[in-house]
Amino acid sequence: MMKILAISGSLRGSSSNTAICQAMVRLAPDNIKISLYEKLGELPHFNPELDSDNLPASVKDWRTQLKESNGVLICTPEYAHGVPGVLKNALDWIVSSGEFVDKPTAVISASPSPDGGEKAHASLVQTLTVMAAKIVEGATLLIPAISAKLNHQGEVTDEATAQALRLLLNTLAKAIKKH
Repeated sequence: MMKILAISGSLRGSSSNTAICQAMVRLAPDNIKISLYEKLGELPHFNPELDSDNLPASVKDWRTQLKESNGVLICTPEYAHGVPGVLKNALDWIVSSGEFVDKPTAVISASPSPDGGEKAHASLVQTLTVMAAKIVEGATLLIPAISAKLNHQGEVTDEATAQALRLLLNTLAKAIKKH
């Protein structure tokens, strides 16, 4: 069983990006288990002085979930032309421990804007690259005008978007198998 950890960069209950992560869980074939990491807001503010043998429990759990996954899928909104602080904070906790090193990773940015959150997307890809994550070619996606592509239950209603998500998932799965 292939294990993928999905991470939404938003804490909003009705987040489009969380809805995309949940859609990926539904789209996954039986041989892929996608788990949604739901504790982003529980991580303390990153402080290098806390990155020691006595890590906060939430950080230990975050690192363990990443370590135990075969691949990672991150879906983020864009705030003020960048990655939301809560997602950047979570990534900062991983810099020194290295759970992203050579980890096959897919990156999605979904936004109501016509550019799909391209600045946050580029920033996230750059941060993950510095952390030595393996950004899978063909497993990155910008989803513009996301509000028109989801129904009130958060389900993807746009067939082209659903197809792009399936392709991204298949591309990530192939990269994980090669890894």
